[in-house]
Amino acid sequence: MLFENSMVSDLFAAVVCCGVIFAFLLLWQVTAKCGLDQKLNRKLVHISIGLVFMLCWPLFSAGYRGAILAAITPGVNIIRMLLIGSGIWKDEATVKSMSRYGNYRELLKGPLYYAITVTLACVVYWRTSPIGIAALCNLCAGDGLADVVGRRLGRKKLPYNRNKSIAGSVAMATAGFLSSVGYMYYFSYFGYIQESWGMILGFLVVSLASALVESLPISTELDDNLTVSLTSIFIGSLIF
Repeated sequence: MLFENSMVSDLFAAVVCCGVIFAFLLLWQVTAKCGLDQKLNRKLVHISIGLVFMLCWPLFSAGYRGAILAAITPGVNIIRMLLIGSGIWKDEATVKSMSRYGNYRELLKGPLYYAITVTLACVVYWRTSPIGIAALCNLCAGDGLADVVGRRLGRKKLPYNRNKSIAGSVAMATAGFLSSVGYMYYFSYFGYIQESWGMILGFLVVSLASALVESLPISTELDDNLTVSLTSIFIGSLIF
């Protein structure tokens, strides 16, 4: 903790965490305005926000209060997505940095599912469960890099889904797995979890399952932020 008083420490950590996340969001809004490719910019938001948020978790206390106060940041983003996506709040910079086609109503789908997943992973699983790690790493690093790599190297398409590529699926499984292992060691350094080869193997299974589901046509129809998150949590719950 940052201070001896746990309440003061958690409140200060919440302010710091919120400042860091919204600084990143502001950065991607600026890059969007400066003309960075909209698809790439959107995926940089997708990859970075959840992973940076997880890096802030050790700032908070170990109890449930720490998890709740940490969840304020993505919780606020849920409200932002609802307000902007419904048209109540006009924010063209956010729409441009997070949407595929520049339509504000897109924020009520993928970006909203993303914010909900990050919030629930924080509150429900916190720092002591590999399920939360797997869910966020496959959602952020895995799904994010799948699109980036797929658009650049994805010449060979999957036989059962011509909108997805072999390179993208391999990138997703690899990035989701490696980031999960990285965060396992990160949280084990603070004593929150105990790293093991069994956990590493579990992360591999979850990442492969998430990449498979993401490659299916149904993920495009429903939204891969939703299907990847549900798959990671479901398979993770069976394994860990």
